Amino acid sequence: MPDHAPQPVDRIAPTDEARELFALVRELARREIAPTAADEEEAGRFPREVFTLLSRSGLLALPYDSAYGGGDQPYEVYLQVLEELAAVRLTVGLGASVHTLACHALAGFGTKEQRAELLPAMLGGGLLGAYCLSEPAAGSDAASLRTKAVRDGDDWVLTGTKAWITHGGIADFYTVLARSGGPGARGITAYLVPGDAPGLSAAVPERKMGMKGSPTAQVHFDGVRVPDSRRLGEEGQGFTIALAALDSGRLGIAACAIGVAQAALDGAVEYATGRRQFGRPVADFQGLRFLLADMATQIAAGRALYLAAARLRDAGLPFAKEAAMAKLMCTDTAMKVTTDAVQVLGGYGYTADFPVERYMREAKVLQIVEGTNQIQRMVIARHLAGPESR
Repeated sequence: MPDHAPQPVDRIAPTDEARELFALVRELARREIAPTAADEEEAGRFPREVFTLLSRSGLLALPYDSAYGGGDQPYEVYLQVLEELAAVRLTVGLGASVHTLACHALAGFGTKEQRAELLPAMLGGGLLGAYCLSEPAAGSDAASLRTKAVRDGDDWVLTGTKAWITHGGIADFYTVLARSGGPGARGITAYLVPGDAPGLSAAVPERKMGMKGSPTAQVHFDGVRVPDSRRLGEEGQGFTIALAALDSGRLGIAACAIGVAQAALDGAVEYATGRRQFGRPVADFQGLRFLLADMATQIAAGRALYLAAARLRDAGLPFAKEAAMAKLMCTDTAMKVTTDAVQVLGGYGYTADFPVERYMREAKVLQIVEGTNQIQRMVIARHLAGPESR
């Protein structure tokens, strides 16, 4: 059964331009993504042509400066676009978020010359990015990464392996964090590496329970030479750059999670109002009505939280704690709502004939990526009570 188009959500549009943007994204998603989403996910097919369309439409550049080809949109608007895309197909919504994350280091910490030379093609030239921080032995403890960057004249030579890389093997560029100095967070530097650099290769994509259309793979750097002109920020500033990107990236994951949850709720309501038992729609029974009401309330609360964090970011205020809260609550909400949606559909919810089982499998990964939800709790607690004393 093909996925249904998501029900329109009353978006918060601060401008007429934003209102038109939401309508454009909704129509694009309905026409170009929804009809084939279920079949392509089942087949594990990555929709590169959709990302090319998004790039040419300016939808992969929304939160960046128009001087470099960006859309000049606040995060409040950008995140709602991600939610619309994820509600139709998480591979697309999450992919757009990852691409934005991969551009963050250059846009925020690159020199004026670097931005002018490289950023326009990354934002609107049909390119696709990936973000390389995690490693096989450095997941939540990212500061212990081992990929090395050794200076050799005007170049850096990168050697090591990155793990769990979304778009690994198909990206046109990789933002890579590597160890250029001593141990710990202060020895890490950021680099922008072309996807076709000699010595760069990717392993066979991971076999995942969900998000089958989005390739996740290890990426190997075997003596990859990167000119110093592609070093981002100062030497040793890489971990600071990574954390700044993750704060924003967590908001992207939160928005995607609410998109998946909204799609699951829409499917559950559609089924419950059409399915009849004991002579009436199952939606008439109080047990299901209360379940649907709780699902809708949780979604609304999660959406309000990620938008509140986005407004802090847009105002130039600290938002790291609120980003962690939004990522935590929204992804937990997605897991709960999608599980309840399967329950609403009963036996049909457990079959691939309806999309809610896919939503449930996809929701799980959102509790893990961009910092597990256990890490989010640590971040929140640190902001509340200060770093743990030893």
